[in-house]
Amino acid sequence: MGLRMTDPVSDEAAGAPQAEAGSGPDAEAGRDAQAGRDAEAGRDAQAGRDGEKPGKRARKRRSFLRELPILIVVALALALLVKTFLFQAYFIPSGSMENTLEIGDKVLVNKFIYDLRPIHRGDIIVFNGAGSWNPGPGPTPNIFDRFYHAVIGLFGAAPGQTDYIKRVIGIPGDHVVCCNAHGDVTVNGVALHESSYLYPGNPPSTIRFNITVPPGRVWVMGDHRNISADSRWHPTDPGDGTIPDNEVVGRAGWIVWPPDRWRVLPIPATFEQPALNASHAAAAARPGASQSRLVAAPSLLSVPVVPAGPAGPLVAGFASALPLTWGQRRLRHRIRQRLSRRR
Repeated sequence: MGLRMTDPVSDEAAGAPQAEAGSGPDAEAGRDAQAGRDAEAGRDAQAGRDGEKPGKRARKRRSFLRELPILIVVALALALLVKTFLFQAYFIPSGSMENTLEIGDKVLVNKFIYDLRPIHRGDIIVFNGAGSWNPGPGPTPNIFDRFYHAVIGLFGAAPGQTDYIKRVIGIPGDHVVCCNAHGDVTVNGVALHESSYLYPGNPPSTIRFNITVPPGRVWVMGDHRNISADSRWHPTDPGDGTIPDNEVVGRAGWIVWPPDRWRVLPIPATFEQPALNASHAAAAARPGASQSRLVAAPSLLSVPVVPAGPAGPLVAGFASALPLTWGQRRLRHRIRQRLSRRR
């Protein structure tokens, strides 16, 4: 019986691996083409992103420039409100309040404190002397004139200033007299011990006076008594030298300039004597006596104080306007985002 032998398989055919699918020149060319398309797409995407950044920056810059006038107007309005109703700095031009206040000091005046409490003895106040210490009341400006002077006051002193700064010695109903046997000024029969704030070497007064402060008015004196032309030197003016309390601008509470003079201006302890208030009601019934001058001071100072520069109100205005502007920009941005999502 014969057997049929199959042909042997060649070594080359047995050892050669089977060709992989996708190999060859055509596959290689396809991969190269895909890589080229991917690279091109990446470059286009990057170019798009790079092009968006300058565009966004330009839009933000235009948005800021559009809102800058609004920021300035809001800041000026807030500064005007601060200056008119809250606080204002005043420059001290004379030595009538030395050594408490020195020439060149700037004091911060609280304008709303007397809406919260009455004027106290010992307060240092800024007041308008028009119609009391200055001859005749000026013409009452209309609303546009008042607004104009308020605005230019933000950038310096408005013209025609008649504001003064002195210390309150007597309030309505007080009986104020100079002087007792020891040379002290008395209020309602109580001696004031003024050495803590009077200019060194000055007596409490070289002018005799005896007055009961009328309702709605206050009696004021400077701390440098020998050169201060205060209530004592206006006996023929309306109110016999007193000034109306509705002309008080506010209380000087702090020295804010120069830096080495920063301090609070407290009420001296002598005005806290309980006997002052205990005798106040009885003193209100006493009639005021006429005043007489004994010694004329050689050089009297009754120089109006000058509103200081606008730095304080303007800084406060811009400090308040910046967060308001930023907040409204954020709010508008969020509203736009929500509207775009709904679409």
